[in-house]
Amino acid sequence: MSTVFHSARKLDADGQVDGFWMLVESGTIAATGTGPHPDADELVDVAGHWLTPGFLDLHGHGGGGHAFDNGLDEIAAALATHRAHGTTRSVISLVANPLASLRESLQSVAELAATDPLVLGSHLEGPFLAAERRGAHNLEFLRDPDPLEVEELLTAAAGTLRQITLAPELPNAGEAIDVLVEAGVVVAVGHTEASFEQTRAAFDRGARLVTHAFNAMPGIHHRAPGPVVAAFEDERVVLELVLDGVHVHPDVAALAFTAAPGRIALVTDAMAAAGSVDGDYRLGSLNVSVRDGLAVLSGTDTIAGSTLTQDAALRCAVRTGIPPAAAVEALTRTPARVLGLEKRFGMLAPGFAADAVLLDHEWHVTGVYADGRRL
Repeated sequence: MSTVFHSARKLDADGQVDGFWMLVESGTIAATGTGPHPDADELVDVAGHWLTPGFLDLHGHGGGGHAFDNGLDEIAAALATHRAHGTTRSVISLVANPLASLRESLQSVAELAATDPLVLGSHLEGPFLAAERRGAHNLEFLRDPDPLEVEELLTAAAGTLRQITLAPELPNAGEAIDVLVEAGVVVAVGHTEASFEQTRAAFDRGARLVTHAFNAMPGIHHRAPGPVVAAFEDERVVLELVLDGVHVHPDVAALAFTAAPGRIALVTDAMAAAGSVDGDYRLGSLNVSVRDGLAVLSGTDTIAGSTLTQDAALRCAVRTGIPPAAAVEALTRTPARVLGLEKRFGMLAPGFAADAVLLDHEWHVTGVYADGRRL
């Protein structure tokens, strides 16, 4: 079965190409070009609208009224919501819980990843977080990293733990980073009180990501630059950004794109209310209230994830004045690269997975394809 997408306005990290066509065979992009297109079993007329690579989300907790912490059925239902909004590959994020619960969740994600290639693996956002910067994580379940406990979590994940958020100033954090990096896990600095110097030391040990930059960490101070500036300065490091107009001011988001070109990964950090309605929800063991699309821990003003989808992040980026190609790169090639998957995902070029999103001129999704199949 072959498919040709034609008459497209292609947009990926290499820029915009009008009159673009793409031939897909066996789930992989076989050829691309402009002008007259080849024959195929199926033709998809993009009609001059945008065609981008499928979005990758490194960091999300649920959607469509369903949470990733609540078992396989809930994960599948939440993923369906995000896939409808252009996210073709997802990392399943888990909030801090008792170690036994985390091991069980990691095993569940490993089972799902074995049968669903659109699930890239898991992300442990905890339990190795700073209590003072815990955000929407239960204080009761936070702990200092222990290399033996890290090994137990790695065993439960069976090779599917993609990333872990860790506060590098905690006792034994350096040794834990060593174990995780050796296992091929992307270590992210986040939910941390780390100084500029402590963050740089974590990067030198192999940490390569910052979890939702600016949030749950010290800000930029003229005498204490903090984790974000350490990441800006290090070409090895990618910074997650939750671009919903709430987590980070749009002007600060634009600053991040300027300071770290090609190293911003837009993430949703979405909880169950993403793509759903206002109301009362749970995030792990904590109650969350969602009003006017803003999720906070019930009875507080502490932000508890987001209600964002990746297409909405793209629209926010474009409204902010971020060049569309840079915004798309932050949804596609950059997250693929930090996971070491940049040779398969994130571009509309021969040899890449046929993951694609069709969007109208206002950046609203009109079609989503993964491995050449419409979702």
